[in-house]
Amino acid sequence: MYNHSALSQYQKVGLESKIAASNPHGLVAMLLDGALEKLARASGFIERGDVSAQGAAISGAINIIDNLRASLDIDKGGEIAQGLNSLYDYMERRLLEANMKSDSAIVAEVVSLISQIKSAWDAIPSAAESA
Repeated sequence: MYNHSALSQYQKVGLESKIAASNPHGLVAMLLDGALEKLARASGFIERGDVSAQGAAISGAINIIDNLRASLDIDKGGEIAQGLNSLYDYMERRLLEANMKSDSAIVAEVVSLISQIKSAWDAIPSAAESA
């Protein structure tokens, strides 16, 4: 049997190492992956009726989306940044509704939106890859 605390520490060190080695492009990709992971967990918790865990997972996803939104440079990003800002706001509001209603269909809607953003983001070569 393994020690849960030791496993958690190992995972934390692994994540911190990935973050330290990533460029900004990679960090955004990691945030998008993290949001998708939280939402996958939230869907499972909704299906099992685990309201407390559902709330924590949805809250974590909202937190990640809020960090993505805060990283936008509206002035330099122009129309694209404004569009993402509005989309992130919409996703956060939808996730609040999903949590209140325990509605996995709303979570699936947000997963679809984030997946589309991630797909587009992954198609952009990072500065490290093009150097």
